[in-house]
Amino acid sequence: MTIRELLNAPAATLSYELFPPRTPAAELALWDTIAKLATTAPDFASITYGASGSTRGTSRAVVKRLAEEHTIPPLAHLTCVDQSRAEVTAVIEEFMAEGVRDFLALRGDPPAGQVDWTPHPDGLLYASDLVRLIRDVAAAHGIDNLSVGVTAFPAQHAQEQWRQQGLDVLKAKQDAGADFAVTQVFYDGAQWEALATDARAEGIGLPILPGIIALPNAARAARLEQLTGVPAPASTVDALLAAGEDPDAARAVGVATAAALARDLLDRGAPGIHIYTFNKHQAALELVKAIGHR
Repeated sequence: MTIRELLNAPAATLSYELFPPRTPAAELALWDTIAKLATTAPDFASITYGASGSTRGTSRAVVKRLAEEHTIPPLAHLTCVDQSRAEVTAVIEEFMAEGVRDFLALRGDPPAGQVDWTPHPDGLLYASDLVRLIRDVAAAHGIDNLSVGVTAFPAQHAQEQWRQQGLDVLKAKQDAGADFAVTQVFYDGAQWEALATDARAEGIGLPILPGIIALPNAARAARLEQLTGVPAPASTVDALLAAGEDPDAARAVGVATAAALARDLLDRGAPGIHIYTFNKHQAALELVKAIGHR
């Protein structure tokens, strides 16, 4: 089944996000993590690109191995960053030749040193353009059993000045052929529900899969706020700080907070839970157990 079909089925899905390794030791650790996550029978795992597409090659290698070994169905990330349309097309064709049928289309972050987003001279400007290209490549090869995901931003949607713009962008992605959305970081179930409700009112029927983070420590919370502009709840940060140098205590705080959010989201009708793992299995497994999902 494609992710589109899974997210439109009655049962809530379970999935993980992983990032490609940068060293041989990290690669060994990643595959150990994948083996342990596989025991929960996840529906899929998304494999990111690094910042500015810097780990493009290793990301593709992880997706290929997952597809070949059937460990966990892969969701392949694609970005518009620093690639021509021809180069992106070649990557899509290689993935499809390896049996990949699920893609996450992102505009991507600007390359290091580039303040404003500037596309490749022969490249794509928006994520919606990438969605359309994936569809065109699939059609050219006679492939119709695929799904294309995009990103959504519940925390940004909660800010009045960004609300309509975010809905317009999400609608453009749907109109280009997107099948589902995966959220970026947020910590409030009401924000997800508001986005899902407002999207339906705008004629956006995409399932919106919430991404959940079990924060391992206060430093990670601060780093995520720096990257996303979304602060973790003060109560969570205080509890992480109170855990001090005890990683088990800090992890317990992160898992408990994430589990409460996950249960709230499922009660609000979320189609599943997508766990950002940081390539670590312990907190992810504890989170799955805490919410009783598998």
